[in-house]
Amino acid sequence: GHGDEQNQLLPKKLEAFTGQRVVAVSAGARHCIALTTDGAVLTWGKGEDACLGHGEEDLSNQLLPKKVEAWAPAA
Repeated sequence: GHGDEQNQLLPKKLEAFTGQRVVAVSAGARHCIALTTDGAVLTWGKGEDACLGHGEEDLSNQLLPKKVEAWAPAA
């Protein structure tokens, strides 16, 4: 989630969430998901098998948190 593929041995603030309040996070070995107070869901990590929720057309790895549009709050 820091824009690179380096391992982090200690927790580190994600700059992508500056100005946002994250209320829930789940982290695994290959991908992570976060929920913000405004209802946005963001994922990052390995994108294989559509596991990040960005659809079959986007199976790429995400080095930075990316909003899952299918779960975007209604405007």
